[in-house]
Amino acid sequence: MDVSGSHTFAAPRERVWYVLLDPDALRASLPSTKEFRQVAADDYEATMSVGIGAIKGTYSGKVQVRDKEPPTHYRLLVEGSGRPGFIKGDGLIELEEQGEKTLVRYHGQAQVGGMIAGVGQRLLQASAQLLIGQFFKSMERQLGRDG
Repeated sequence: MDVSGSHTFAAPRERVWYVLLDPDALRASLPSTKEFRQVAADDYEATMSVGIGAIKGTYSGKVQVRDKEPPTHYRLLVEGSGRPGFIKGDGLIELEEQGEKTLVRYHGQAQVGGMIAGVGQRLLQASAQLLIGQFFKSMERQLGRDG
């Protein structure tokens, strides 16, 4: 499944970069996060409770930040599994300065398996976009608190 889109923040690129990679902001912004802890520089372990359609479950996994080029881009690797199945994702996050605003573009691929793969491509895509939207709205609040 391909996932892509963009979000514009009303803040300079350096501030957006800092908040997007801040462990406390990430912990607060990842939807339905039960646990989120840093295990090494740019490596995290997380437990999330997520529902896609009628299939709900708890997933444990890893989040890794790689290929950082401050403040322009980084790669985000995610993998998790739980009773309903698994997810594995690889995405590129790009930050583009636009005056006093920052355009964040994201694009990547996700693989899903198990029961969650059976809910259908359209429902998976809609659920992914909903979670991403919740993430960016929360990051907006984190930027407001930070500045």
